[in-house]
Amino acid sequence: MPHAKIEFRPIVLASGSPHRRELLAKLGLPFQSASPEIDERSHPGERPESLALRLGKDKAVALAPRFPAHLIIGSDQVALLDGRQLHKPGDAANTCSQLRAAAGKSVDFYTSICVLDTSSGECRADLDRTRVHFRTLSDQQIRHYVERDQPFDCAGGFKSEGLGIALFEKLETEDPNALVGLPLIRLVRLLDTFGVSVI
Repeated sequence: MPHAKIEFRPIVLASGSPHRRELLAKLGLPFQSASPEIDERSHPGERPESLALRLGKDKAVALAPRFPAHLIIGSDQVALLDGRQLHKPGDAANTCSQLRAAAGKSVDFYTSICVLDTSSGECRADLDRTRVHFRTLSDQQIRHYVERDQPFDCAGGFKSEGLGIALFEKLETEDPNALVGLPLIRLVRLLDTFGVSVI
């Protein structure tokens, strides 16, 4: 029995991140990417879950004027350690500092996914929560890891798709892709509601 014909919807990834582009490419759908310009600062008293969802939506909405008949995918990730938000470390010293603070503890990662249909204005979003339990790590192990993986542009200071997996005791997650930056399981569900079937 032949498969039903899938209507093509032009897709835009609202991100300049190579990590997110690689993840979305796994679904085998044609897409283009563009970097949105938004203010990523949190609002006073804003919870991490709300911040991640808002920024994911803001990224998609920011590109809507440029792509008026598209499905725009926005995503953002907020990492929390001991109630404090972690940011991209930017350099080796900050990365080592973040990993020292996380060693032997757990870090929560809230990763949003938003799909905006710019032809109708309809927007749907979801949120993944992944908890990373870090091993107890020595300074030497941390320095060695940072030298090898150089995860300076990654929230939390590691690349879970690379050597960063060696830093973990365990993961509590529904989707390991979410930790890298794009919760594909939830994205597939959202795309399906817009009539886009991956398989």
